[in-house]
Amino acid sequence: MSSATIRYAYLKGQTWLYRRNYPKEVAAIVGQQALKQSLKTSDAKVARQRAAEVNARYEDTVQQVLSGALSLPQSATLADASTSEWATPSELALSRLRAILQHSEPVRYQVQERRSVAVHKAVRRYLLLRQRDLRPGGFKSVRYSLELFQSKYGDLTLKDLTRDHGKEFLSLIVLLSPYLGKSRNSQGLSLDASVYWSKTSTKRITGRTQRRIWSQVKHWLDWCVYEGELETNPFTSVRFEAKVKQKPYAVPTEKEVRTLLGQQDPVIGRVMLVCLLSGMRAGEAAGLLREDIVAKGNLGAFFHVRPNALRLLKTEAAERLVPVHANLDAVLSSLPSSGPLFPHLKVNDITKRFAVLREKLDIDRPGLVFHGTRKWFITQCERTGVPEHFTASLVGHKSARSENGITYSIYSAGISDEQKRDIVDQIRLPL
Repeated sequence: MSSATIRYAYLKGQTWLYRRNYPKEVAAIVGQQALKQSLKTSDAKVARQRAAEVNARYEDTVQQVLSGALSLPQSATLADASTSEWATPSELALSRLRAILQHSEPVRYQVQERRSVAVHKAVRRYLLLRQRDLRPGGFKSVRYSLELFQSKYGDLTLKDLTRDHGKEFLSLIVLLSPYLGKSRNSQGLSLDASVYWSKTSTKRITGRTQRRIWSQVKHWLDWCVYEGELETNPFTSVRFEAKVKQKPYAVPTEKEVRTLLGQQDPVIGRVMLVCLLSGMRAGEAAGLLREDIVAKGNLGAFFHVRPNALRLLKTEAAERLVPVHANLDAVLSSLPSSGPLFPHLKVNDITKRFAVLREKLDIDRPGLVFHGTRKWFITQCERTGVPEHFTASLVGHKSARSENGITYSIYSAGISDEQKRDIVDQIRLPL
């Protein structure tokens, strides 16, 4: 929604602001040109309501000032202006307002300047809020980035932060080693100490990791603006120069899938099979409950991938129904009859065990991680001629587009359960 839809309000960054100029005669009394105020919201509906409240206060202020001026008895001071034929109404009112200043105490508006918050306090308050919103892995990433920044600039106030601090921070994080935190003596180091420790290796974090750290710090500063602690984000104009190279996950080959499944690993063998034949993410499969398997009559059983007490979902589009492949019937019958299907597995357990298994089987090629099971499912769908937007509905991708380029989820209720069953039944494990 554009700022033109809310009178006297406009969107700056992520926050709606109100500004309305006073009439000249009122501005002379109030001592400021306009009423300016942050509406402290990014939501247009809330901003519209708050703008109406501020607008009513503005009208009352103008009314009180003007009525106070016009109710005073006429004096000699007003004679010239009131009797001049060329005097405009606004000039006449201004002359009367000036007369008020001679007959009464000036109106004093006490503005208490808000003390700027220290960086370390603002970081702590932000992390306490984000801890409730983010999943553990995401929160850990945000906390690491902000604690790095805080370790260097924590004693400054928010208003002390400048563009130069942002440029300095960027120049330091490019020097960090990817091995930070892997050993006990490199955990919890400050930014300066981390840079010093990183000199022991020639390897540096990727541009993608640098961008993640930088964007998380900038997002925190945007939040500070939203909360009214800052006027503007001082890092907005700092350019991120590092090149970000995408490193897509590798798709397991037929031979690698046969080798991995043939191992019949007691820890992740069954969850791996579920992901290969459903396209689920590791976290989605690890968080499955027995209650998430629903019957659909003659269409058989379906996995209902949805948020539960064990895990949230990546996006709203991730909530979906996926047919249970026939090859999974025996696997599911061996799992608990109620509650979590994989009660002792978390995402971290799955990914680490896969790394061990991959090394053991000597298939440790670049980009091959557990997430490749999801890519294998998508690849099989593509090879059997399934339209891309159909596959996206099965795997829970958000912005699926149909063949004519139209965003699928906007104009369609999605494919039917029958279509889903036909697609999944075509998937064949390598013999």
